[in-house]
Amino acid sequence: MSFSYEFATERAEEAARSAETAELDNVRDRALRSEAAWRDMADRARKTEESRARREAAATAAREAAPALEE
Repeated sequence: MSFSYEFATERAEEAARSAETAELDNVRDRALRSEAAWRDMADRARKTEESRARREAAATAAREAAPALEE
């Protein structure tokens, strides 16, 4: 399974819901820490996906430009 922004965001939302319904302070705190960690991972995954897309676009543009340089 691939780790993605969507997966991490879903887990963060799940943790937020758990925090909202928690009756014990320590359980709520744990869920809030979990939510923060998942949101951080989601942000990193989003940045990675964007970076990968930029690299792939640059590589595609370079491949398309290469035949024109050979002429």
